[in-house]
Amino acid sequence: MKKLYSIQEVSQILGIPKDTLRYYDRIGIVSPSREDNRYRRYSKDDLVDLMNIQIMQYADFSLDEIRGKFGFHRMENIAPAYCEEVASFLDAKNAETRKKIAHLEKVSWLLNVAAETLRNFDSESDQQLAGIVREIYQNIRKNESGICGEECNEHQS
Repeated sequence: MKKLYSIQEVSQILGIPKDTLRYYDRIGIVSPSREDNRYRRYSKDDLVDLMNIQIMQYADFSLDEIRGKFGFHRMENIAPAYCEEVASFLDAKNAETRKKIAHLEKVSWLLNVAAETLRNFDSESDQQLAGIVREIYQNIRKNESGICGEECNEHQS
């Protein structure tokens, strides 16, 4: 007979709060079997699904994305079209992640420059920082509105 785990055991093993496990069951992401007394009983496959969910959440997937795109290992005959759809979704998610990384690298660079400018404050470093800030601001405005052009340049001093 396969070992089944109580909600308490799963919570302790995986470090997932019991309320979260109940919520996953309610929204249909992981639905454990039920005993006659209606207690949830989790299989090893359910534990693997829960681990996958934790990994996907760590990778910044929403629960809606997880529920909508992934059926985990329970699907035996996976259609090639489904695989391609999920692969395309993952490619898009990866591109989104790369954009976030590029943004955070710019923010980190700006913070480093600002800190160094303050440590060695003089008019030359202040002007350099002001130029960097203008450049970043213009990039932000171009990305957000699609136009910056003369409006941004008018206000430069």
